[in-house]
Amino acid sequence: MSAPTGTLDRRAAVKALLADRGELLVISGLGSSSYDVFDAGEHPGNFYLWGAMGGAAMVGLGLALAQPKRPVLVVTGDGEQLMGIGSLLTIATKQPGNLSIAVLDNGHFGETGMQPSHSGLGAKLEVIASGAGIGNVSDIADMAGVENFRNSLRDLNGGPRLARIRIAAGEVERALPPRDGTYLKNRFRGHLGFKVN
Repeated sequence: MSAPTGTLDRRAAVKALLADRGELLVISGLGSSSYDVFDAGEHPGNFYLWGAMGGAAMVGLGLALAQPKRPVLVVTGDGEQLMGIGSLLTIATKQPGNLSIAVLDNGHFGETGMQPSHSGLGAKLEVIASGAGIGNVSDIADMAGVENFRNSLRDLNGGPRLARIRIAAGEVERALPPRDGTYLKNRFRGHLGFKVN
């Protein structure tokens, strides 16, 4: 088995996903996904996960359930989603219509040295998501597919949906989002409807 043959530029794909985002709330996974979301433009609706490998989809689920009238997008990598593979089962049982997950799949663990990930060794995340019970899944290999997925993000009743986006492997310059815990916590709490001091 070999790594997926992705050719999409990760930054271009994420920028296309987040163009004209409106009320979209975005949770980004560990490492490169957070750098990509930040590079696409800092926004008060972004929540960057710095040290919670495997947790992005579950944080996205919690936010989608707390804010059912707003679309929620999780942008994560294949390694991070594989670490939290069981989250797909919980998401499928809850069926949040406003939740979308974009998995940037280069077939490698980018944050730890580019070792092949399970998807790089043949696992198909879109098939796993479908088997878990997520009915709206796609395997995207071109920018037209990215655009189609973006157009579905505002549909509050069509989810949960998951797209495996095949990106090219390789290093991309880091774009570092805010890391201040209090700042991020307060911004996130505001989206959950809590009073922020």
